[in-house]
Amino acid sequence: MSVNLARLTTGDVGTHLRGLAIPMAVGFVALNSFSIADTYFVSQLGTLPLAAMGFTFPVSFAMISVGLGLGIGVSSVISRLLGSGDRNTVQRITTHALLLGIVLGVALTVLGLATIVPVFQGLGADERTLPLIREYMEVYFLCAVFIIVPMLGNFAIRATGDTMVPAIILSTSAAINVILDPLLIFGLAGFPRLELRGAAIATVVANGITLVASTVILAYREHLIHVRHLGFEKLWDSWQRLLHIGLPAIATNLLTPITMAIITALVAGFGPFAVAGFGVASRVESFVLIVIFALSSSLGPFVGQNFGAGQIIRVNEAVHLSSRFCVIYGLIAAVFLFVFAQPLSAFFSDDPMVIDVASAYFKIVSFTFVGFGVMMVALSSFNAFGRPMPAAVLSFAKMFLIYVPLAWLLSAILGLYGIFWANAISHLLLGAASFMWLRRELKLLPRRLPAISRVDATTETFVP
Repeated sequence: MSVNLARLTTGDVGTHLRGLAIPMAVGFVALNSFSIADTYFVSQLGTLPLAAMGFTFPVSFAMISVGLGLGIGVSSVISRLLGSGDRNTVQRITTHALLLGIVLGVALTVLGLATIVPVFQGLGADERTLPLIREYMEVYFLCAVFIIVPMLGNFAIRATGDTMVPAIILSTSAAINVILDPLLIFGLAGFPRLELRGAAIATVVANGITLVASTVILAYREHLIHVRHLGFEKLWDSWQRLLHIGLPAIATNLLTPITMAIITALVAGFGPFAVAGFGVASRVESFVLIVIFALSSSLGPFVGQNFGAGQIIRVNEAVHLSSRFCVIYGLIAAVFLFVFAQPLSAFFSDDPMVIDVASAYFKIVSFTFVGFGVMMVALSSFNAFGRPMPAAVLSFAKMFLIYVPLAWLLSAILGLYGIFWANAISHLLLGAASFMWLRRELKLLPRRLPAISRVDATTETFVP
């Protein structure tokens, strides 16, 4: 194992956060480039294939959310153990986390392949788009392990305070995806023309490379994987620790694609052009929000290590710096999207109706990114504290108590754009609620230290 894996408990807080967030942002850019590249190249096939891609987004994001949720559990457990000095258990937890990822991946493959038709019919897909959707999702579901396990590996690496290596891995993978996309979609350079199926194959191949690279790093550089932990000894103990944070985090993350599925069904009532425009806007929005996702994700390992080490002042400073940055960045991003809404939308489609829908989304929703950013800082902090329930409650309230009911109501009153206004309102309300709840939680942190910062008893001997 590296000499000091608790890398974040000393040194300047702002410097650490920048050092974590910048590579994290690069990694998220790479991750989002998968969907951006797929959307761009598929858009060249026409509006109907682009609409089919719009339908796949909430379902593929649901699978990714399972990996992200469990990854949050991995990061929280490992970072707190490193901060408290318990390196022995870290090796076992990491090995068992990857085994859990394999089990989940296989389960998702079976479930996904069995439910393609009813799920997408429920989303509003018709006889024109359903065959195109099947082309993409059959491949995507078949290789679910390649989607889930690499995420867990990268979260484990980030928990040590190293975000550069995951960024390099994801960037390389993304470059391969971008290269393969046009070759397999359009049948260039002697490759078969596979259209949507080709986009799915490119994504799966690129993720397979990520799986191999992250596993090698964990096993041979950080020494966090060992064959002696591949059996059943203490397997359930490891999974309990991971799932204590991971299950609520998975549920929280799944709220987004479930909500998107409901919203997509509402949008589908306005026609394929509305689904295509909404799909374009959702992907561009995800790309613009990468900085907020990167900062909130990097906050997790930092807060986890320092909380585990009992350094509450550093935790408070990190949370306050992150919140202020999200407010500033959110305003800058909003101005950018408002000004460039039309050309950004036109980059993905030449259909005037698709462009109008995407542009309207940017202009209505973008100025509420500030609230979204504050909420993301709060969710990441709660999970890092080992308290996933506040994050789950806030996410549930945003999606199902505000966004979905408002979208249904306002769509009946204002039409398609009422759905966008509902999203904007939910950002603002839950941003305010998250700010107040997190401020209260920070005041209570010193009382929680005895239960959190202890080193768990273990008789294990570390084997490098």
